[in-house]
Amino acid sequence: MYRAIARNKRNSVFIILMFVALIAVLGFVANLIWGDPLGTGNWTITIATVIGTGIYVLIQYFAGSGEALAMSGARQIEKSDDPRLYRIVENLAITKGLPMPKVYIIDDEAPNAFATGMKPDSASVAATTGLLAMMDDNELEGVMAHEMGHVENFDIRLNTIVFAMVVAIGMLADILIRMTWFSGGRGRNNSAGGNPILMIVGIAALVISPLVASLIQAAISRQREYLADATGAMTTRNPEGLASALEKLGQYGRPTRKQNSSMAHMWFADPSKPGVMDRLFGTHPPIFDRVQRLRENATKF
Repeated sequence: MYRAIARNKRNSVFIILMFVALIAVLGFVANLIWGDPLGTGNWTITIATVIGTGIYVLIQYFAGSGEALAMSGARQIEKSDDPRLYRIVENLAITKGLPMPKVYIIDDEAPNAFATGMKPDSASVAATTGLLAMMDDNELEGVMAHEMGHVENFDIRLNTIVFAMVVAIGMLADILIRMTWFSGGRGRNNSAGGNPILMIVGIAALVISPLVASLIQAAISRQREYLADATGAMTTRNPEGLASALEKLGQYGRPTRKQNSSMAHMWFADPSKPGVMDRLFGTHPPIFDRVQRLRENATKF
């Protein structure tokens, strides 16, 4: 498992660099449309776009966990509000030697949960009322151990960064598309407007970039879900509890009421309604595969 953690850390750096490259491409497209294309050495718009997006991502990084909790409608609880959930999280934190995270409940019949924060000292875990109603104690412990696995493996920090970058890329692409549309492609020097090839390439890049961001988001999330499953099973020494919880989600799961694609990778299970592109853009591995891995490796936990 420790090799998997190290591999995921290396892959995470690579994927973050891919995000940075994607932002740079958007800046370059902006330069083509609104600046001096290909050639005069004026990279002002590209540089300004990258720096501006970087500042926005930095702000989102520090505000991201609060935004995720707010977007999901989570409310913080104390032990007296829900002793069952609070004690399970408390026992898991003690078992792993982690700081006690803040505990939240989301009023939603869809069974789900997520963890967020910048580091274990400032982590938060949230569970929906649907999850609490559906799961027995062993299953709920398995789900929350999975979420504490994300805390232990520092996935919460990476998830917050990915959340910020997906939001930034989507917003930047949307702004550039609107600017291009309303200006008819006429940049500062009418450069892109005078070159239909550049115009087509630029618009295609703007449309495709959010899709590429979603693919990167999915790629970074899937392996970390497998790792969090393994970490949770090792914590509880009861992989069957988590496997049973996943099977229930496969049978009775439903989309969450408040959905936001930019934070889909944070949830325990995909919070959206499956569609034809689910396997391509899905942020989570298929539930069947997760259950199979848990049961095949049950003797190793």
